[in-house]
Amino acid sequence: MLLTAQLLLDYQRCHRRAFLDVYGDDRQRDPPSDYLLKLRQDSSAYQKTILAHHSYHKPEYAHGNWQEGTLATVALMQEGVDTIYHGVLWLQEADLEGLDFPPFLRQHWANFSYLSRPSLWVKTPGESKFGPWKYTPVEIKWGKRPKREYQMVSVFHGWILSQIQGEWPNTVDLILRDRSPYTVDLVRLWPDFQRLLSQLLTMLLEESEEPEVFISRQKCSLCQWLTTCHQVAQHQNHLSLIPGITPKRYERLQELGLTSLESLTMQHLPNLSQEFGHKVGRQIIRQAQSSLEQRAIPLHPWSPEDFPITPVELYFDIETEPDLNLEYLLGVLVIDRTAQRSRFYPFLAESPDDQQRMWQEFLELVNRYHPMPIFHFCEYEVKAVNTLAQRFGTPQSELKPLIRRFVDIHERVTRFVTLPIESYALKTIARWMGFEWRDESASGAQTVYWYDQWLQSGDRTFLERIICYNEDDCRATYHVKDWLVAFLQQMPPPNQQIPLQSVHVGNFGQMAPTVKSQLLE
Repeated sequence: MLLTAQLLLDYQRCHRRAFLDVYGDDRQRDPPSDYLLKLRQDSSAYQKTILAHHSYHKPEYAHGNWQEGTLATVALMQEGVDTIYHGVLWLQEADLEGLDFPPFLRQHWANFSYLSRPSLWVKTPGESKFGPWKYTPVEIKWGKRPKREYQMVSVFHGWILSQIQGEWPNTVDLILRDRSPYTVDLVRLWPDFQRLLSQLLTMLLEESEEPEVFISRQKCSLCQWLTTCHQVAQHQNHLSLIPGITPKRYERLQELGLTSLESLTMQHLPNLSQEFGHKVGRQIIRQAQSSLEQRAIPLHPWSPEDFPITPVELYFDIETEPDLNLEYLLGVLVIDRTAQRSRFYPFLAESPDDQQRMWQEFLELVNRYHPMPIFHFCEYEVKAVNTLAQRFGTPQSELKPLIRRFVDIHERVTRFVTLPIESYALKTIARWMGFEWRDESASGAQTVYWYDQWLQSGDRTFLERIICYNEDDCRATYHVKDWLVAFLQQMPPPNQQIPLQSVHVGNFGQMAPTVKSQLLE
């Protein structure tokens, strides 16, 4: 069985993912998303940028022939070249006899071969079996942080190298994006690495014991086993599908024997409050009840001040290219309730240099409708508006009144209702409420890929798809807001019997004199 750095990396991210990498049916893998392919392309391009500053040797071998690659790599090491790119070190069963394997591996080593392929092998001062020099592995990563999982992979490369050159490398380094090279502490991490590798080998040898599924929205989003695992989780009614159930909380629930929705709904709040705190315990019980009964459950009494109702409402969503630190689309949906019509305004930066013009046109529109509320979903829009204002010198006297108009619908949903859904992301909520996006393949990650393709190709089809997606996000926010208001209207506010539609609050009830004449053309 072949043990690679990628397998070790996958195991650290998800035990089940590593197991499926080895024993799963490849036909059940999801095809890589466009965004995942973009990340791979960006990583490859970054490697080439770094390599442009190095002269290097590249061993010649047939693709996938690890034995031939190892012989070619070792020959270059014996020659003492300064840098080796795409070098391979493969320890087969026949090569393992007599090597210095730690005690924790001796009972397992014969069942595996080990493949190390870091970005570079770099010559350093020292002594090794090759002569008065030795090598160190260097990994070039597109990431910005020296994640522990990256460091463990670097230790793996260092350990394999030590078996080949007879000496441990002086250092093991990571070249990361936008920062100086990071030196991995081999001595500190070696005990943890031994435990990690032992656990991985044990799991792989016990192939009949497939690791339990656990759906983690952030970690699973780019995994090609997501569809397979999600189907298993749905079939099991697995608690990881319940918002608020983190891996650590799930582990504690298992210890308490609470592994089903039914068991959670029968819990008394003090029991879970003692374990997780009152707020989290209450959330878990209500979420389990909502999912089990497949219905929305109201949480708190509402007040008319929570939902400003005005003749005109604005719905706002931003698209961003994070690698360029660029907010490139500010979409605004204007709803004229009096005239019963709407219009979508996409303010677009077709290039990074176009961002200031986009920002000024956005300000002109939203200021035209002052003081109408601006509904958005989650807090990112507020942060981005503050960033853009600072970047382009918008005075605080203009910014502060704008920010006061923002109303976060995500915050209102999570404060007032529990829904039978797997997450409180806009798509999940809006789809449960009956809204559908016109492009089923569209997502925030997909728009990053589309914008990158637009910059490379100049094909406006990519921009059109982004604009369509952004408009649907705005309309989904509008749909969620109206659904929530209608739902809460079934429960009158405390001590009030005023219909919500007739309520005007604060400045929202005082339209600027020119607003009515400036409604949608």
